[in-house]
Amino acid sequence: MTRTLSLTQARRIAIAAQGLDRPRPPVVVMRHVSGTVERLGLLQIDSVNVLARAHLLPLFARLGPYDTALVDRAAGRAPRRIVEAWAHEASFVPVTTFPLVAWTRRRWAGMDPVALEERHPGLLRAVRDIVAERGPLTSRAVEAYVEDHHAQRSDGWGWRWSAAKVALETLFDAGELTAARRNAQFERVYDLTERVLPPHVRSLSPPAPEDATRELIRIAARAHGIGTVRCFADYFRLGSRATQQAVTELVDSGELVPVTVTGWDRPTWLHVGARVPRRTAARALLAPFDPLVFERRRLLELFGMHYRIGIYTPADRRTHGYYGLPFLLGDQLVGWVDLKHDRRAGRLLVRSAVAEQPAGRSTWPGRAVVVGELAAELTTMATWLGADAVVVADDAGGDLARPLRAELD
Repeated sequence: MTRTLSLTQARRIAIAAQGLDRPRPPVVVMRHVSGTVERLGLLQIDSVNVLARAHLLPLFARLGPYDTALVDRAAGRAPRRIVEAWAHEASFVPVTTFPLVAWTRRRWAGMDPVALEERHPGLLRAVRDIVAERGPLTSRAVEAYVEDHHAQRSDGWGWRWSAAKVALETLFDAGELTAARRNAQFERVYDLTERVLPPHVRSLSPPAPEDATRELIRIAARAHGIGTVRCFADYFRLGSRATQQAVTELVDSGELVPVTVTGWDRPTWLHVGARVPRRTAARALLAPFDPLVFERRRLLELFGMHYRIGIYTPADRRTHGYYGLPFLLGDQLVGWVDLKHDRRAGRLLVRSAVAEQPAGRSTWPGRAVVVGELAAELTTMATWLGADAVVVADDAGGDLARPLRAELD
């Protein structure tokens, strides 16, 4: 008989699987950082720095204030613990996951090595040789070494990348190059993949695609706790057919169990190791790229929040500000805040603050509780960012803006 779970139970399972319900350590060390990345499976990378880099925020949500240099060390020094790869999008993944995603490709228009060779004969080999001889190097450094006729602009593709940059990204996409680190300007510093991966990973035989898919879905299912084929497939951007096959195999091996979630109309599976907490004491601000909010239909069905990232949306169509962060309290998303780290003024600026109370949800904790907990979490974040204060903008919108300002004052 298939087990039936309530929506509240499903939310708590998802939160626990993401490690958001655990007490934050008093002092964060490398094992906390690497362990959190292992639990999540990936940290999405994005260059937007209006608050903090995207990959840093999920760690703060789970660990609290920590030294971000730990992430730089994990990604850029031996023994290397995480490495950049194409996963959900550009992401940091544990080094052991790199071989599993190496066969996946973006296949963007304009990144055809045959066409690039026709337009710029010898360029791919020249770029690879430059990195092999002089790397690690940024794209600007590589361009400086490439002959002028290779460095011309490339047919207006992408972000007006040079031909050398397209060659670098083509080699990155093929797995021949990867990022040895990101520099202070958040540029990739490219090197040969064989020099970046530690020996115990470099010596592994490439897995067959079906084996890699099954392992990636195993990681995704563990990170979800509970989910559908669409949930699991989205985590590493895998096809639904291959994901369904992997799910079937994991069910056969006893790692996934079919369940029913009240109100869901799709087949759903529970990871055999997932916890089903009786209560959840989570409190976290979730970045737009946090793994808990990756899949928007899942977010809507679990938490009742229709969420859209503002940075990719015209100003007049934004529903959650420019950089809105959902606020998790207990087992609910109780609101969201649009934040900016105003580095020049030394403040964490709240540009809007809105309560979120899904229809029919009788357990909403109440405005006073939400405001008090939100103020506390914002104050903790400000300390971590090095801001002197949390300030609600004079023109801040949303029904929580005024009470939040009063609470902070």
